[in-house]
Amino acid sequence: MTDTNATPVQHSLRRRTLLAAALPALLGAHGIACADEPSPMEKIRARGVLKVALYKDNAPYSDGTSAGMQGVDASLAQALAKQLDLRLAFLPFDAGENMGDDLRNMVWKGHYMGYGPADFMLHVPVDKYFMEENRQAFIFAPYARERLVVLHNPQTLPAVYNPEDLVGKKVGAEQGTGAASALMGYHGGLLRNEVALYKDGVEAARAVVDGKLAAAYVYLAQAEAAVFAAAADHAAWAFSELVLPGVPPRGWPFGIAVKADNKELARLLDEALQKLRDNGTLLEIFRSHGLTLAAP
Repeated sequence: MTDTNATPVQHSLRRRTLLAAALPALLGAHGIACADEPSPMEKIRARGVLKVALYKDNAPYSDGTSAGMQGVDASLAQALAKQLDLRLAFLPFDAGENMGDDLRNMVWKGHYMGYGPADFMLHVPVDKYFMEENRQAFIFAPYARERLVVLHNPQTLPAVYNPEDLVGKKVGAEQGTGAASALMGYHGGLLRNEVALYKDGVEAARAVVDGKLAAAYVYLAQAEAAVFAAAADHAAWAFSELVLPGVPPRGWPFGIAVKADNKELARLLDEALQKLRDNGTLLEIFRSHGLTLAAP
């Protein structure tokens, strides 16, 4: 019942009191503010599962389906989850048109088809310019460095010091990569007719090991994986450095990415990675796949 004897000041005070009492419930209902909202890490702990995004068809780092993912990054993800005392779930995905798309789809937003995001992603370039362009993600903890090499048999191709050493030699490369473009575009197309394109770098390297090609211009990990899979003697093969225009001379480090607001997970993953590095687990993961661990 309305108090007709109340003054305008009393009416105003009552309205303020009622609004103050209702405000917490209204804010909570609309998700504007809630003091009890769990943090991103608390949500992960509550479900007990750590979700990791890994590239499909990225052997020897990650390859396969969610139920049978193999490779260095798959093994590393399992070791990190164990350190955090969480179960692991793989979210394999196809590479987008660029790395920015991959981070959006798999780290900080999720794909428009409803897939993702994951809690973290492996094999992300640790580059200050790339990090500046993708601030919705936090990129950290470089764990290895990748570089391009020429895989060749020194018995049939003694040395590769410059691109001219490959003239007249059939050279494999992975289709659609910067390595293939740099090789075919060198010196106005000097080597264009020598280049054979393959589905991936491991396949190109395998063709060298099988004697079908003289050389392959691929990532060091891809070359080593092909030699390891063939049970060949690593020391019998040459992994020559060849720097072409547009190719980073020292290669590039890669690390981990999380959503920018989940710094707690980033800290825990960074600490876990350091433990794996200190106790030799990280080195053993690379060695078990036949790869050299290059310091980032």
